[in-house]
Amino acid sequence: MQVDGRCHCGRVTFEADIDPQEVWACHCTDCQALTGSPFRVTVICSGSQIRMTGQPPKIYPKTGDNGRVLYQHFCGDCGSPLFTSGEGEHTDEWGIRWGAIRQRAALRPTQQIWCRSAVPWINEVRELPGRPMD
Repeated sequence: MQVDGRCHCGRVTFEADIDPQEVWACHCTDCQALTGSPFRVTVICSGSQIRMTGQPPKIYPKTGDNGRVLYQHFCGDCGSPLFTSGEGEHTDEWGIRWGAIRQRAALRPTQQIWCRSAVPWINEVRELPGRPMD
């Protein structure tokens, strides 16, 4: 599936060829802290499947709970998280942040990881009262 996306301000843009079956929901504490939410949804692909079409993102390294260094790619202007990439044997494994993809409504998670860090109320969200917004 071909997708395109951008950061919130539009400075960093990209296109990618992805497998819509490689959409993961991650409950690790790093993803919780980096998103300010209970989990992060990411599309896993090869770095060669991503084509930058705008300004390059800023990057910083972070050692994860599993001991691997992951590089967080984000917009230096608006701060939107865009990608993650790894080091060592995982150098070509990239993750595209679901919220940056324009076609995100068509990308449903197919698996969850780091479930031991999931917040205990995650399955109760559907039961909360909701209201439509403009």
